[in-house]
Amino acid sequence: MNDPIVEEVRRYRMEHTRKFGGDLNRICEDFRRIQRESGCQVVRRPPKLLPPVKESQGGPQANDK
Repeated sequence: MNDPIVEEVRRYRMEHTRKFGGDLNRICEDFRRIQRESGCQVVRRPPKLLPPVKESQGGPQANDK
């Protein structure tokens, strides 16, 4: 399936990546700059904590061979 919107987003993402030579720190700083200049408020939510994992009964154990 070829979605023109997805292709456009990918094209812009690759152009932005090339602009900074793939340097993730520079890419992120540019996104922060764009965000600051946009005046849009970014919503930050606390992480959702997962409940503790219970060991399964009767499943394979690490020392079973």
